[in-house]
Amino acid sequence: MLSIENLSRQFNGRRVLNDISLSLQNGEYLAIVGESGVGKSTLLNLIAGLDTPDGGRLRLDADDYARLDDDALTHLRRNKLGFVFQAFHILPHLTVLQNVALPLWLLGTAGAAADAPAQQLLDAVGLGDRGASWPRELSGGEMQRVAIARTLVHRPRLVLADEPTGNLDPANAAKVLSLLAERIHAANAMGILVTHSREAAATADRILYLTADGLGA
Repeated sequence: MLSIENLSRQFNGRRVLNDISLSLQNGEYLAIVGESGVGKSTLLNLIAGLDTPDGGRLRLDADDYARLDDDALTHLRRNKLGFVFQAFHILPHLTVLQNVALPLWLLGTAGAAADAPAQQLLDAVGLGDRGASWPRELSGGEMQRVAIARTLVHRPRLVLADEPTGNLDPANAAKVLSLLAERIHAANAMGILVTHSREAAATADRILYLTADGLGA
């Protein structure tokens, strides 16, 4: 379970998030819709443990973020979280298959035990024949699909997706959104999609709206 209570964050004296509260149950996929600048990415960064709130409480299962040091947060991200952010963060010196397998390597799984699930995810996002390619040989949309495959390969407890279909054509966007929902439900995991697209949000189980006034249905 993910529990957020009265979370707040400000930058240079400007409050971006104020008293944000929500809870997410196992198997639930939530969409948060909001315009640019209302704090959607800031909220994801806080949930990912990449930023520190000014106030409030954040807990994933038994892990209370406020009680975790940097090493413990790194362990939490590596073992329990999967990220699809607007910047792809595809490593240029690794092949496509190696990029997807990377989370498994970090968890101590290598060789065929890592390559097989990585290939399965590449097949699922329509890039099954590109495993030996280098990132420089891919389009922006293809790199986004690689990033999504990498996010899902280690079956994370919580998937965080920041505008994951922004670089995709409608057909591939629909395929990726369907895959995210399917994998989250199949693993009884949790997912949060932040987007400005109501069409993308409609693929989630529940929708909340983030505005300058806060978060609500």
